[in-house]
Amino acid sequence: MNWGKSIVVAFVAFAAFIGVLVTICVREDISLVSNDYYQEELDYGAQMQRVRNAQLLQRQPSITLTADHQLKLQCPSDFQLDHGQIHLYSPRNIKQDRMLSLSNETGSEKYFEMNGLERGKYKVKMTWSMHGKEFYYETVIYL
Repeated sequence: MNWGKSIVVAFVAFAAFIGVLVTICVREDISLVSNDYYQEELDYGAQMQRVRNAQLLQRQPSITLTADHQLKLQCPSDFQLDHGQIHLYSPRNIKQDRMLSLSNETGSEKYFEMNGLERGKYKVKMTWSMHGKEFYYETVIYL
């Protein structure tokens, strides 16, 4: 085999490698952090105010995972939620995201089933309204 054939074989092998690499990259599912990220960016000031409101509370809510894989929300006894929601955000797969509603409750423990969720990291984003103010709390759990 002479040099000319070796160079052609090397170019063909390189082209095949690039073709396989491009095919793998195109098939990869890339989820954005949010579908409406532009609107969320416009509302960033209001979100920072919610975070500040939550930081000024004497006691914040506690969100943990129980041994039997239930999400446990524990609010201080002086909490009087008007309404709220918990967003479970999966950085790996947008199909695993969940929205949980919070109703008009006074400081208690509440449990949510985590059935059907894949194992992995989840950001738990809690937004709620209380006494005419909005609050935001975020933590990370691992299923």
